Amino acid sequence: MTAFEFDGNKYKQASAHQKEWGLNLISDIDFVGDESVLDLGCGDGALTEKLAQKVPNGKVLGIDASQGMIDTAKTLQKDNLTFTVMDIGRIDFVDEFRLIYSNATLHWVPDHKTLLANCYLALKSGGKIRFNFAGDGNCSNLFAVVKDAIDSDTYKRYFIDFSWPWYMPPVDEYKSIAQISMFKDVKVWEENADRFFSDQEAMIKWIDQPSLVPFLKHIPESDKQAFRDTVVEQMIARTKQADGTCFETFRRINLTARK
Repeated sequence: MTAFEFDGNKYKQASAHQKEWGLNLISDIDFVGDESVLDLGCGDGALTEKLAQKVPNGKVLGIDASQGMIDTAKTLQKDNLTFTVMDIGRIDFVDEFRLIYSNATLHWVPDHKTLLANCYLALKSGGKIRFNFAGDGNCSNLFAVVKDAIDSDTYKRYFIDFSWPWYMPPVDEYKSIAQISMFKDVKVWEENADRFFSDQEAMIKWIDQPSLVPFLKHIPESDKQAFRDTVVEQMIARTKQADGTCFETFRRINLTARK
């Protein structure tokens, strides 16, 4: 998994929909209160803190590849809640956790066969995984605008060796991957979470953090602002509704399974 540098404080202000999805996941989980929990891609730590509240006699570890995210998350640390910088595509825990949770992160990981194998090893016997991440059809407006920008004569020279940063598979493809893993009771389903941002400012915050980060990394400082402004202007033109809201498609894949 390629590490991109995010601003945890800006992400905190731009991730209302991710938080909403994550809270729904947490509400679906039956906690005893003493579990050991791993949060893959903890971001600013807000949802990891909610997990820690569910296991007052347990412990929660939040990991993220971004130092900026972990710096923000560490302001929430307490006795049963810790955070550390780690590539979630290369975890090497063995028999440590009763639950591995991940929300709005795993589309950043290209190799899910290895990810699921590593999660299996990290779980204790009977432990569970609960994942939600982006699938096919996600962010169709943003992707169209960004692809137009990076293919333009102005910017294409910066993206000659560029690899698309996300893995967002069709649900049937992911079912095949999950079903050949070692997990039991595998359930995979898709979810339509299309969203109207309250106004263009809310959408712009989401574009800036985290959506444009992997693209701006390839552009020299002198052209970053112009590239960003091009994407923002085209997104407003493409998605703004008559009532001032801005529409984007959000398509999710859900996974539950047991060791």
